[in-house]
Amino acid sequence: MKLNVVMVEPEIPQNTGNIARTCAATGTKLHLVHPLGFSVSEKAVKRAGLDYWDKVEIEEHQSFEKFLEKYKPEENNMFFASTKAKNVYSEPNYKDMNEVFVLFGK
Repeated sequence: MKLNVVMVEPEIPQNTGNIARTCAATGTKLHLVHPLGFSVSEKAVKRAGLDYWDKVEIEEHQSFEKFLEKYKPEENNMFFASTKAKNVYSEPNYKDMNEVFVLFGK
């Protein structure tokens, strides 16, 4: 199964860095949906000490709408993480899915 983590308009660079590190360790693709609350330029990444950044498969999207146009929720297994959700992440049977998107953010 291919796992994708989608961060919608992330604002805290440290949180994004921690998630990127986890993605690097697990082979998970990271999607960053703009606007971002920080810079991901090569200079900014090096200054922040993110020496693993080049080991993460990252795809940037200019807006949430553009992301949804490319990866249609009705055609993909998308799960929207929320503190207000009625279901928990362990309920779906992921092993029957080829690709999964887990979205965090606004």
